[in-house]
Amino acid sequence: MGGLNVDVTVSALGAITALVIAILLILKKVPPAYGMVAGALIGGIVGGADIASTVNLMMEGAKDIIPAVLRILAAGILAGVLIESGAASSIAETIVKKLGETRALLALAVATMILTTVGVFVDVAVITVSPIALAIAKRAKLSKTAILLAMIGGGKAGNIMSPNPNAIAASDAFGVPLTSVMAAGIIPAIFGLAVTYIIAKKLVNKGSAISDGEVEVNSHTKLPLFITAMIAPLVTIILLAFRPLFDINIDPMVALPAGGIIGAIAMKKTRKINEYAISGLNKMSGVAIMLLGTGTLAGIIANSSLKDVIINGLTSSGLPAYLLAPVSGIFMSAATASTTAGTAVASGVFGSTILGLGVSALAGAAMIHAGATVLDHLPHGSFFHATAGSVNMDIKERLKLMPYESLIGLTLAVISTLIFGVFKLFG
Repeated sequence: MGGLNVDVTVSALGAITALVIAILLILKKVPPAYGMVAGALIGGIVGGADIASTVNLMMEGAKDIIPAVLRILAAGILAGVLIESGAASSIAETIVKKLGETRALLALAVATMILTTVGVFVDVAVITVSPIALAIAKRAKLSKTAILLAMIGGGKAGNIMSPNPNAIAASDAFGVPLTSVMAAGIIPAIFGLAVTYIIAKKLVNKGSAISDGEVEVNSHTKLPLFITAMIAPLVTIILLAFRPLFDINIDPMVALPAGGIIGAIAMKKTRKINEYAISGLNKMSGVAIMLLGTGTLAGIIANSSLKDVIINGLTSSGLPAYLLAPVSGIFMSAATASTTAGTAVASGVFGSTILGLGVSALAGAAMIHAGATVLDHLPHGSFFHATAGSVNMDIKERLKLMPYESLIGLTLAVISTLIFGVFKLFG
């Protein structure tokens, strides 16, 4: 958040109140954006600021998130093209076919990881792969628990090396190229994928089986070829790579829609570009609105003494300062039940402090980003329910999956912290 131009400090109690109220309202099914705005407003007043100052802090916080919001809206074109054209389904089906049913769980994890890596939302990636997963699981006698964990773990791994809203939020907050944030997730993602496969293999006989009625009959919709389906994400990544490779800065706000448009043309879907853009905008608008809500919450927390309490706690415990990055990502993802909101709030609130502690911008962004995958699946978020619905899993069984998901997210966070905090190999 980089220090707001408001000489008001909210107490730590006010910041905690803001978070608690936001969580309670989200649990009560209040839209996350409204929940966070309400939490920020009440927290600011409880924390000792008057209404005018509280609103000012909230506005300043929201203002800081606007560049990320604009880039996320632009990313809607790429997401719309990948999902609505059938490109995402084509990529998923090809990967599963190539790896074969004997390695079904690995195939599902890799397919979801690749889809998320190329710019599909993690929950949408799981929903896209799930019909294939159910069909394979029925034939191979795999449990719903095993296939859903394979997809979720693959999605988490892909999410930390993708041009998705969470990576955009970290990139913007720390002022580092989006491609650098994406590349920082590669090694942790490999470890995360391995842990996903190991755990999923152990769960093949645990949980409910797939019934005949749950397997969808293949539709006769003609999917684009894998080669043409991959053009949109490849063009996007090439354009984004111009900055680190040639020092030519093509902003994600240009690169993401350009990749989508070129991909649509390559798939001979030029006439449908507007239709895809509308669909993508609908998907991204919810995230954009939620992020404005997180901005208001971050504005209150960033100008509170909560930061000092956490930093003093870390110092007195003797733990290294760089742990603030992954810990804040974990804490904020738990509060918001969202990788994107968790990354945005943690980066906005603690970014300047982390840099002040001598942690590099890339390291801070990478560790927060990985930390935000540890508890982003809690039940007060949409990811929990969307993924349960993708395989027709009841809530009780879905809850049992949470410790395994957290372990996968923790693997990503630990490996990222070892690379960027302990050994300082990059950045």
